[in-house]
Amino acid sequence: MDKTFSRIQEFIRLETSGGIILMIAAVFAMIIANTPLATLYDAILGTYIKVGIGSFEIAKPAILWINDGLMAIFFFLVGLEIKRQVLVGELSSFDKAILPIMAAIGGMAVPGLIFAIINWGTPENLNGWAIPTATDIAFALGILALVGSRAPIALKIFLLAIAIIDDLGAIVIIAIFYTSELSINALTISMLGFAAAVALNRMRIQRTTPYLLVGIVMWVFVLKSGVHATLAGVLIAFTIPLKAKNGDEALLYKMEHGLHPWVAFLILPVFAFANAGVNFTGIGIDDLLQPLTLGIAVGLFLGKQIGVFLAAWIGVKSGIARLPENVTWQHVYGVACLTGVGFTMSLFIGSLAFDAATEMNAVRLGVVLGSVLSGLFGYMLLNSAPPKSA
Repeated sequence: MDKTFSRIQEFIRLETSGGIILMIAAVFAMIIANTPLATLYDAILGTYIKVGIGSFEIAKPAILWINDGLMAIFFFLVGLEIKRQVLVGELSSFDKAILPIMAAIGGMAVPGLIFAIINWGTPENLNGWAIPTATDIAFALGILALVGSRAPIALKIFLLAIAIIDDLGAIVIIAIFYTSELSINALTISMLGFAAAVALNRMRIQRTTPYLLVGIVMWVFVLKSGVHATLAGVLIAFTIPLKAKNGDEALLYKMEHGLHPWVAFLILPVFAFANAGVNFTGIGIDDLLQPLTLGIAVGLFLGKQIGVFLAAWIGVKSGIARLPENVTWQHVYGVACLTGVGFTMSLFIGSLAFDAATEMNAVRLGVVLGSVLSGLFGYMLLNSAPPKSA
């Protein structure tokens, strides 16, 4: 139990620190996008990089190598965390899991509905309905850390559990709604790779290299299949062993511990820098009120807090769930607001939903506006809560 608790604390500590680096990277991108350096910024992200053997090649601009390649590593880490939490962590039993599950479902359903209502008259925008359903765990935990002793550890674990379920929901949404035309041959090869990884798990292989090689093959062929390549990271993560022989530390824990700093301090800041470059030149009230931007901003700011809080309230009042120790309804409402900080995941889903530069600028504007409002409002609510002993 103590080891599990220390792992949770380590996870929160890294996500909190990473959230601060994320903020710096995002602000830096916005500054550059509004200076003469914007041309260089766009040129670097648009530079084509080609990797191949003979006629078999992958050619993509740098921004897609970041979004399809580096983010596959991020989703691999997400898959490891989901597996651990479901098997031995905060989602391993009904009484622990039911409140964050209900809250996360409410926090995905209501923002998506709000976005659809606002954009009903512009059907070309409806492909972005999932953008405001996401939560950026690093940003949210970073803001929660600023509250200090007013946020009991149980509240941080509650937010972590909601965000993990939220990530699982995002994975399912990406697989179902953001998959292009399928190549059955490539998909079949990738699934053979997955079967090989399952076999490695069954043989209790505790070395990184075999899973890494199979994972690379899976990523290449998932990318070629038309399914989004980041899903390869999730699938291979689910095959990593959680148990080890002779009392050694399991491979899953070793990988999670080794990867987490790289994801928190390099991969996610690089993604934020590449995707957060909002150009504010000439933006007026009309731009803020266009359906795409407004649907995302309102979905994140109002939809998330309403969905998460209402679902949690129904769960507790019906007797299905109970509040964590030392957590009040003001705490729950503050966390509900923080789940509206969608940033990284919202930008990622936005990049899958839209290609045009004008649409992506509207997406970035909506994500930044909704996330900033959610973060500020959540911080004010939690900072005004009476201190509780952890």
